[in-house]
Amino acid sequence: MVVFNDKSLANQTVLITGATGGIGAETANKFAEMGASLVLTGRNESKLSDLERELVDKQDSSGKVSSVIGDITVEKDRQKIVREAENVGPITSLVNSAGLGEGRHPFETLSAEQIESLMEVNYTATVLLTQKVYEFMKKRNEGTIVNISSLSGLRGTYQHIPYSASKFALTGFTHSLAVEAIEHGIRVNCVSPGWVDTEMGREGMRTKAKATGNTYEEQCSIEKEKIPSGRLTDPIEVANTIGFLVSDAAENIVGETVKISGGSVLR
Repeated sequence: MVVFNDKSLANQTVLITGATGGIGAETANKFAEMGASLVLTGRNESKLSDLERELVDKQDSSGKVSSVIGDITVEKDRQKIVREAENVGPITSLVNSAGLGEGRHPFETLSAEQIESLMEVNYTATVLLTQKVYEFMKKRNEGTIVNISSLSGLRGTYQHIPYSASKFALTGFTHSLAVEAIEHGIRVNCVSPGWVDTEMGREGMRTKAKATGNTYEEQCSIEKEKIPSGRLTDPIEVANTIGFLVSDAAENIVGETVKISGGSVLR
């Protein structure tokens, strides 16, 4: 079976949240190359329109591209996103790529707002949007869901309690939903990247550099030395993994957390 060709996801409709982020946009590009119809959602109207135009130019006649402006933390927006995606669809795959990063916060200075804002986007809103998509998938007895978690959702990281906790919650949600969903032909998995060369990743690197008194370049070198592969992950590598997980080649992969870290979890 050839996973990555222009017919791999033909006749499938994929909803991607957080589509204008580094991983979301790269995933959208990969899925366009695989022939899927795409429904992209995010809060930045300008970036979303630009991405839609870019993908329309790539698509052949087998797939469509549309976008829906919306905030997944708002109930009426969640309803609109899923309704419009189903009108394009039916939705066969959901990629939950929407998420927030954060700065460093010592435990004793944490506020309720810092905790709640990250948990709302990275966990609660994602769960509630997934619930709406799941209702349709369950009726059809098929579907795939891929959540974008993080290595921080598998191990604690220094002064990142809110972010790490939200990603642990998302990982737990993935595992728990997976055992329910597979009874209805729906596969649920997640990917957990380490450092990824996206704007969010670069901002995290800048924050860490500032906290440790290093330049950005020095901090990048330090982090790369900690990774057995000696480099950061490229967003296309995350997108390729997601593409594999939604394809028929992964039809018995259920409830897994795929780590993409250049081996950094081994040190």
